[in-house]
Amino acid sequence: MRLARHHFQPLVGACLQAIPLRLRWPLKSRASALLPLVLATSVVAQPAPQLPVPDALDLKGAIGFALENNFAIRQARERIKQQDGVVVEVSAREIPNVAANATYQYNDTDIGQTFPPSKSAWQINLTASQVLYSAGGVRSAVNSSKLARDAAVLDLQAVINDALLQVRIAFYNVLLAREKIKVQESNVELLQSQLKTTTDRFDAGTVSSFEKLRAEVAVANAKAPLITARNDYRLAIETLRQSLGFTTNKPDSLRKIPDFLGTLDFTPVNFDLQAAFEAAHANRPDLERLTKLMDARTESVATVRANSYPSLSAFGGLTHRTDFSGDPVNGWLVGVQSQWNIFDGRATAGRVVQARSLLEQTRLTLTEARLAVEVEVRRAFSQWQQASELAEASQKVVEQASEAVRLANARYGAGTSTQLDVLQAQVDLTTARTNQIQAYHGYNVAVAALRKATGRADEFVTK
Repeated sequence: MRLARHHFQPLVGACLQAIPLRLRWPLKSRASALLPLVLATSVVAQPAPQLPVPDALDLKGAIGFALENNFAIRQARERIKQQDGVVVEVSAREIPNVAANATYQYNDTDIGQTFPPSKSAWQINLTASQVLYSAGGVRSAVNSSKLARDAAVLDLQAVINDALLQVRIAFYNVLLAREKIKVQESNVELLQSQLKTTTDRFDAGTVSSFEKLRAEVAVANAKAPLITARNDYRLAIETLRQSLGFTTNKPDSLRKIPDFLGTLDFTPVNFDLQAAFEAAHANRPDLERLTKLMDARTESVATVRANSYPSLSAFGGLTHRTDFSGDPVNGWLVGVQSQWNIFDGRATAGRVVQARSLLEQTRLTLTEARLAVEVEVRRAFSQWQQASELAEASQKVVEQASEAVRLANARYGAGTSTQLDVLQAQVDLTTARTNQIQAYHGYNVAVAALRKATGRADEFVTK
């Protein structure tokens, strides 16, 4: 329920009436200053404006948009902010802490605790404290929090690498689906041209009705892959939209499709397996993150062990209160305080065992992660080798299949071959074109996956 200013005024006035006159005006002015802030908390935040669908989108633009809007990346950034807060919280133990507390009491005279009896009593304390010795517990806790913050930064880099790889794959899938549409449309056009030629020859009485029927069936069968390719294109766009974090859902955005710029080219790139292993061990942010966490766990063991030793802190402060006669009394104090849990039922020893176990678990996780990275590099390298061979093999096939279609049409026109030969050549050409674009798509994906496996940032990301 949203409250207006006039709803707060009676409540503030009632609270002020219960406060003595000499303390009322400062509090009243402070409450008036805080009232706009209280009212501001009841205002509902406006949603972020939805972005329009761009007219054109290339891979670089998609990468840039994902860096700002991908939800996994945004969550990783928030985890860094959270860890920054932890660092500030833990570091506060290294500097003096100042605290103030105040008490005001208004009571019946019969139950007053002062002499002579008074209807009110108040006390204000201001105390500052500083830890002098904690057996290294404070220092190790600060170091642990800073290492955890460094791990959060490395986690962000790992999330960015994973997210941008998915964006690249999704963008390549869009280009692949678009090229498949072109291949199937070209296939339908060629088959329709073949059907027209067969129909003309059937009308002239040079071919049988069976050949005309077979040409019609070929055209009808070619429409199904075209419909499937168009649907795959729509689905690929939605997958890309999800990986980008594009949440706009306006009515016009549901109908508008941007012009996706780029092609699936085959540009050979050389990789060395041993160099890939070395780069992965040196550059993978997830491995560096686990190393930082292991160092943080080591500091945590020291933090927990410090609870077995005494701690020493200094404190000082000022006190302002009423005495037994009701008159104000001022004074200061200073001192030191020590605490030592001589025997806590072995609770600290149990926490040390837990901290050491967490350290060992992190060490095992790091070893397992290194093995997983090596396997990932080997798989990515193997996929790159396969994709390179397929891309190279598919380069000449399309040219040969196109020439085969031309020769089949020429022979069919000369009456030296059958329509079945022409249809088979056309099927082979469609298969060759499909295999080529799939090979080029697989090669681009394999290169991106191998780059990510070695810990290299996306080429469009500037450090």
